[in-house]
Amino acid sequence: MKNIKIFLIGVLALFGLSACSDFLDTKSDSKFDETYVFGNMDEINRALNSCYAYLLTGDTYGGAFYSNFCLNSDVEYATSTSEMQSSSGTDYKQFDATPSGGQLEKTWQAAYRNIEYCNNFIMAAEVSPMMDGHKEELMQMIGEAKCIRAMNYHDMVVLFGDVPFSLVRAADAPMVIPVADRETILKTLIDDLIVASETMRFAAAIDGGVQRCSKEFAWALIARMSLTAGGYSLRPGASTADKGTMERPSNYKDYYQTAMTYAGKVIAENNHALNKRYDEVFIDECNYRVTNNDDPIFEIPFTKGINGSVGYNWGPAYDMNGTETKMYDGSAAVWGKTSGSNMLSVFYRFSFDEKDLRRNYVCGTAMWKYGSDGKVAMRLDPWTAYCGKWSKLWTETGNAMGAISEGNTGINFPYMRYADVLLMYAEAANEVNEGPTADAVDALKQVRRRAFDSADWGDKVDGYVSAAGSKDDFLALIQDERKWEFGGEGLRWRDLVRWNKYAEVIRDVFYQYFGYAWYVSGDEQYNTDDRFTNLPAQLFYKTVGSDGTTVLPNPGYDYKTFGTMPNTVLPVVEIYNPWTFARNPGTEWSQGDYFAQMYDDSNGYPKAQALWSLRGYIKATDHYGSQVVPDLWEVAAESLPVVRYILPYPEDVIARSRGAYENKYGYR
Repeated sequence: MKNIKIFLIGVLALFGLSACSDFLDTKSDSKFDETYVFGNMDEINRALNSCYAYLLTGDTYGGAFYSNFCLNSDVEYATSTSEMQSSSGTDYKQFDATPSGGQLEKTWQAAYRNIEYCNNFIMAAEVSPMMDGHKEELMQMIGEAKCIRAMNYHDMVVLFGDVPFSLVRAADAPMVIPVADRETILKTLIDDLIVASETMRFAAAIDGGVQRCSKEFAWALIARMSLTAGGYSLRPGASTADKGTMERPSNYKDYYQTAMTYAGKVIAENNHALNKRYDEVFIDECNYRVTNNDDPIFEIPFTKGINGSVGYNWGPAYDMNGTETKMYDGSAAVWGKTSGSNMLSVFYRFSFDEKDLRRNYVCGTAMWKYGSDGKVAMRLDPWTAYCGKWSKLWTETGNAMGAISEGNTGINFPYMRYADVLLMYAEAANEVNEGPTADAVDALKQVRRRAFDSADWGDKVDGYVSAAGSKDDFLALIQDERKWEFGGEGLRWRDLVRWNKYAEVIRDVFYQYFGYAWYVSGDEQYNTDDRFTNLPAQLFYKTVGSDGTTVLPNPGYDYKTFGTMPNTVLPVVEIYNPWTFARNPGTEWSQGDYFAQMYDDSNGYPKAQALWSLRGYIKATDHYGSQVVPDLWEVAAESLPVVRYILPYPEDVIARSRGAYENKYGYR
């Protein structure tokens, strides 16, 4: 596996049509039956690569986990203009899905297909005669398959709660795999990886580096699963009609201790650091540069032109002109189409400290796009904003995919980062020790140092962290830091679940949109603490010159300056007031309604996006927004109803279970 990306092209072609088609089948159509053993190392390499290949499918890590099932929060956000549940049953982000939702079935089958390949590989490898003479290499490979299996199970537990669980191949399993409690699943996987990690290698010693599962990734994954196991989650209620209750296990501190131990192991080895600038980590990924000793601990290894939506669904949109993308002068735009469909809440960028350099990178290109004519234009949308963390447009021209390209960017996704390990350690140590330890404080400071210019460290790092002396205050800092550090990576809603803060945040997000829509009409009833007063109802900007053909020159990239971007060829928009309210600065600036669009002057009420984007939890009950149900304004956090974030089992899976599986949480 000297070049995992190149090898995976062949693996995908070879295995793409031969995977087990149904985890509930009594026999798998995988090529490995109960008597199969590996006869040589080349065969073992090919089989392990099939485990990686199925990790890359668009129905899981290649797309769906970070798009369809990245649920709404105060960071990632998607709107809805429909008051009614869609007939397709796919309103996952609005907490209003049904068991018939098509992507549910695809993701369920894709995850269990990957699990089955891992089970097959592990069982065949463990009895292979290649153990004689190749034990060290083979144990590393078994550990990799166990990590991939654990990833899939962990993410399915987060999405579906208690799920079918088996660590043996389908041929050896019961006809219908029993559903296991999520704590049992996670504890089993944690114990399994603790043992497996002891015979694994560090990333620096593996061909492929952080593009393969390593010892430090196994440790980091143990920490992540331990926090999930010890955190809150939605548990079934007394009946299938009950939406359930948020609970955590009585021994939750044991899991936090495990998380602290294994995140601490990663830190102690000193194999990773935050030496690159924040923006450079992601720009390097957009340019297919892999670094084994910095922030990324495990990057999902997509292949250009074959798989992966990173940088296509993220970043500013760029429209096709016929079959290719064009520059504003009519020449071909070598980066190809981008959709920009993985959106952030439009309010997210206002949550950052004004000196936080992450804001400039992640949110700096949030408000403009490129049309089919190649010209840049403002996207005057008051609901969502582009996430600039990755983009095909950040790819250097020599690495670009070409004017006719669309998805399948091959840009790696950092499934696990060292910044995450540091913050997991800080959170776990704070919980175990009933307050921040010196090591926990240092871990948090490491993350913040990278986020600010060194001249600001005294105030924004040392002073900021030192001010939080209690357990609760320190946890609040960690919660905020994760919000700013991982924007666009799909972790926010999962974190909020673990902390039992999802209901509080979703309530607040609703009133942020709904309340500001009323505010721009002149109604200030939701403008508590003047939180809306200085937001820009209108934006002033410069885009296209007066002759209709020229554009503003790109000023070049400066990571400290809002509105510049790594692509120094394409035109950009200059925005006079991206952060705050402003009077018209002069006739040379165009004016566009921004937040003012939230209110519909034609009927005198907030627009649909403010009413129904969170309708599975809270909504205005009619088109005019005259009543909110449930009315949660200023309700105490502990009295809020639960968010039904758990997804339903797909209806076909229930049908094939012969009555063994049933949906709970109030799903019909």
